[in-house]
Amino acid sequence: MLQIQKSSLIPISQAANVDGLSLSEALASLTNIIRHQLPVLLTIVACTTFTGLIYCITTPPSFTANATTMIDMRKMQLFQPQSMLSDVTLDAGAVQTQVEVLKSQNISLAVIKAQNLTNDPEFTSRGSGLFGALADFIESGFTFNNTPSEAELTRKALSAFEARRAVERVGITYVMEVSFRSADPDKAARIANAIVEAYIADQLDAKYQAAQHAGVWLQARIAELRRQASAADKALVDFKDKNNILNTGGRLMSEQQLSEINSQLVLLHAATAEAKARYEQINEVMKQEMPDGSMADALKSEVIIKLRSQYLDLAGREAILSAKYGVNHQAAINLRNQMQELRHSIADEMAKIAESYKNDLQIAEAREQSIKRGMESAVSQSQLADQAQVELRELESNSQSYRSMYDNFLQRYMESVQEQSFPVSEARIISHATRPLKKSEPNIAAVMSVSILSGLIAGFGVSLLRELSDGVFRTRKQIEEILNVNCIATLPEINAAAQIDMPTLANVSWKAKTAPNSDQLSTSVPSIYQYAVEVPFSQFAEGLRALKLALDLHGLLQSNKVLGITSILPNEGKSTVATNFAAMVAHSGARVLLIDADLRNPSLSGKLAPAQSEGLVDVIAQKISLADSIWVERATGLSFIPAGLTAKVLYTNEVLRSSILKRLIEQLRASYDYIIIDLPPLVPVIDTRATAHFIDSYVCVVEWGRTKIEAVECGLAEAREVYERLLGVILNRADPNILRRYETYPSNAYYRNNDHARGYIN
Repeated sequence: MLQIQKSSLIPISQAANVDGLSLSEALASLTNIIRHQLPVLLTIVACTTFTGLIYCITTPPSFTANATTMIDMRKMQLFQPQSMLSDVTLDAGAVQTQVEVLKSQNISLAVIKAQNLTNDPEFTSRGSGLFGALADFIESGFTFNNTPSEAELTRKALSAFEARRAVERVGITYVMEVSFRSADPDKAARIANAIVEAYIADQLDAKYQAAQHAGVWLQARIAELRRQASAADKALVDFKDKNNILNTGGRLMSEQQLSEINSQLVLLHAATAEAKARYEQINEVMKQEMPDGSMADALKSEVIIKLRSQYLDLAGREAILSAKYGVNHQAAINLRNQMQELRHSIADEMAKIAESYKNDLQIAEAREQSIKRGMESAVSQSQLADQAQVELRELESNSQSYRSMYDNFLQRYMESVQEQSFPVSEARIISHATRPLKKSEPNIAAVMSVSILSGLIAGFGVSLLRELSDGVFRTRKQIEEILNVNCIATLPEINAAAQIDMPTLANVSWKAKTAPNSDQLSTSVPSIYQYAVEVPFSQFAEGLRALKLALDLHGLLQSNKVLGITSILPNEGKSTVATNFAAMVAHSGARVLLIDADLRNPSLSGKLAPAQSEGLVDVIAQKISLADSIWVERATGLSFIPAGLTAKVLYTNEVLRSSILKRLIEQLRASYDYIIIDLPPLVPVIDTRATAHFIDSYVCVVEWGRTKIEAVECGLAEAREVYERLLGVILNRADPNILRRYETYPSNAYYRNNDHARGYIN
C-alpha cells in the first residue's frame, strides 16, 4: 500500500479502538509493552534481585523455636464438682481471646523481666547485619543522650520481642502455637518456653485473684441472706399461729373442709344419678308385656327369672297344641290362661322392685341436698379465708427464696475457698520448645522469589506507565492509524559515530550553470548530506529509495515533479532528508533541482554554499537571473538554489505565495525531472501553507520517538492545504537498537552485513 485514502483528521484519543479487546489481543498488547520496555523491565528486576541478594548476604541467620499449649476442657476438679469462675465450654471467639492474651504486653514484659532481655543487645539495638548497623548509626546521629534510660530499654526490648514472637491458633482446635525467633537457637527455645509458662502463671494468678475477690463478696452476701432468711421463717410461723394453719400440709382448715365436702358431693351426685337411672329403666321395662332375658338378669330377681322361665315353657307348649289341635282347643286355652296369670305375677314383682328403686332415689337426692347446703356454708367460710391464704403463700415463697439463695451462696463460698487454696487453669503445655536445628531466616528462596516477583511487578508497572505516557510516534502503524496517511519509511539516525569510517568528502566543487568556465565555488560539505550516496546499501538509503518509488508511482496519476519536504517542528532533520534524497536521485542520473525555501532559517544554504550570498530571494526580487542562482555539484550533477539574502525579508510567506515564484517553478519544470524544495516547519510558521499553489506533493518529516503526537495532529489539522497533498510521512532519526523492539525488519541483518562488508557503520 503506497498511499492511504485521506479523510478528516481525528484526535489520538478517538483513533484507538473503543471496543473491548479479546484475550489474544490483550496478550499481544502485553507482549508488545514488554518488548518495547524490555531494558527498563530488566533494569528494575536486576535492581530488586540485587537488593534481595544483598539482604540475604548481610542478614545474619536466625532460628525459630515452637512451643504449643492447649486449653484443656477436662478441667481438674479435685475439690468441687464444678468450678465457680470458669466456663464449661469455649467457642472460637474465646480461644482467639486467649491468643490475644498470649500476645499481651503483660506476658511479654513478664518474660522480658524474667529473662533479663533489657541487657541483651539483640533486643536493645536496631538489629544485626548491614541494615541494623545502618539504622543504629542513623539513630545515634539524632540522639543527644547516648545512655538510654531503663524505660527506653524496656520499650526497645518490648518492640523487638513482639517483632520476633508469633502466636497463632492451630486450625480449629484448642491448641495455640507460640513461636519465637532469635539469632541464638538455645535462646529461641528458652524464651518460647518462658512465654507459655508466663501465660499459665498469669492464668493461675488471674483465677486466684478472681476467687479471692469473689470470696470476700460472697461472705458479706451470705451474712445478709442469713438474716433475711431467719426473718422470713419467723414471719411464716407467726402467721400460721394467727390463722390456725395446720402443720400437716400447711393448709387452712376451711380449705381442708371445703375439699372434703366437695369430694363427698361428687360421690353423692354420682349415687343419685345411678339411682335415677335404675328407676327410669325399671319404668321402661314395666311397659313391656314380658321383659327380655337380659333385663331379667339385670334386675337380679330370682322370682322374676323363675316366673319368666315358666312363662316361656307354657308358651312353647301352647304353640305346639295350637298347631296340632287348633287355637280353640281346651288344653291350649288353659295354657293361655296360665300364661296370663304369670304375666300378672311378673308385673307385680316388678312394681315392688320399682318402688324400691324409687325409695333409693329419694334417699340419694335428700343426702345430696344436705351436702350441698354444707358446701355452701364451707364456700362462704373459704371466701373469708382467701386473703389469709394469699398472704400465706407469699410468706412461704419469700421464706423458700431466701433459704435457697442462702444455700446456693454458701455452696459457692465454699467453692471459692477451695479454689483459693488450689487454683486450677484450663491451659497446659503439650509440647515444650526444643533447640531448632535449621535457620528460619533469611529464607533465600523466598527472598529471591519475592525480589524477582516484585521487580517484575514494579518493572511492568513502570513499563506500562512509560508506554501510556509515551505520546510519540515509533511505528508505521501509529502513523497510518492516527494520521490516516502513508508512512513512507523509517530512517535510522545518522550520528557522528556512524560517520567515522565513511569516506570523507573533499571540497565539493560547485559551478554556476550559466558560466561553464567560471571559477569554481569550493566548499567542504558535511558528509551527513551525502550519506545516501556514499553508503548506498544502508537502511537510510533504502528508505529514501522508498520515497522515490512512492513519488514516481504517484506521478503516474498526476504531475508530481515538485516535492516539498517539511517537518512539524524545527530540528527534525528535514534538510538532511531533502539533501540526501536529492543527491541520491541526481546520482542515479536524473535531473534534480534542490531549492532551499526555508527563508526563516536557511540552514541548508549555510551548509552547502556558505560563501554564496545570492539565491531564491534575489531571483524573486529580480536582482539576478534564475540561471545565475543555480549551482551544480560536479560529482552528482545535483542543482541547488540557495535561499539568498533573507535577513531583510520580513514577510517570507508573501514571498513564497508570490506569483513570480510560481512562474519560476513552472519554468523549472521543463528543465528538471525532480524539484525538491526544503520548506519551513509547519507549527512555528505558516510559510509552508503559502506554497500550496505550486507544489505537487508534500512529505512530512517527523522525528522518531521525540515529536509529540498531539503536535503532529495539530500541525496537520491547521495546514489543511498540506494535508490534502501529503504524499506520506517519514519517521527520521530512529534508534536502530530501540526500533527493533517496536518493529521487526527482516532486512536489518542484510543492511548490517552489507555495511560492515564495505567498512561502514550505520
